[in-house]
Amino acid sequence: MSEPVIAQKAPYSVEVKAGESYWWCSCGKSASQPFCDGSHKGTDFRPVEWKAPKDRTAHFCGCKHSVNGALCDGTHGKI
Repeated sequence: MSEPVIAQKAPYSVEVKAGESYWWCSCGKSASQPFCDGSHKGTDFRPVEWKAPKDRTAHFCGCKHSVNGALCDGTHGKI
């Protein structure tokens, strides 16, 4: 598996807390999107840690192709 599964063509909006780590699913196979549930096992993908700088709504990438890693950059509009 060299290309991630597109979990959805839109970001996941999640309320996050300052200083907490969130483990974003990079493979697209997790049943707990946008976060990792271990479904990447046996692939070259690994979860990506993202630490919230402040309390806010974060928009995690759902298409798994963002150049910003865990956060959406709008790439889903081009897929």
